[in-house]
Amino acid sequence: MPSLVDFNKMSVKDAEAELFRCCGSRRWAEQMAIFRPFPDEKALFTAAQRIWLKLTSEDWYEAFKQHPRIGGATKSAWTKQEQEGVKGAPPRVLESLKKGNEAYEKKFGFIFLVCATGKTAKEMSVILKERLQNDPRTELGVAVREQAKIVKIRLEKMLQS
Repeated sequence: MPSLVDFNKMSVKDAEAELFRCCGSRRWAEQMAIFRPFPDEKALFTAAQRIWLKLTSEDWYEAFKQHPRIGGATKSAWTKQEQEGVKGAPPRVLESLKKGNEAYEKKFGFIFLVCATGKTAKEMSVILKERLQNDPRTELGVAVREQAKIVKIRLEKMLQS
């Protein structure tokens, strides 16, 4: 994983690949790679947020599709770390998450997205039930903000040497 100095020196193609691991929107990764060099991590995080919020809903949906369901199988080490709170959860909580995920996708047309880092399965289940009460426009905004939190955490991981 690159330091910020190394990241700034990468080719555009390599930088895009690293960034795509942080956020599954190709347009976001392209714009971030072109926006380099970043003088410091704060500038990186600020640009990430600004660019993310200016994308289209199609770009957001593309990024959402890169996530597994909460409690679902994944090969990504980052996702496994982020969803650590699901490990060892009681079967009834896991079943609640599964059913909630299905209801959420049916209602909103995209996967339930929550910044899972530091949250237990029960906490995520409660959040999911609460967010099912949102209207589609409100929920898209919530999901966009949750993705932004995830991106920041992943950018931090990317820069850890």
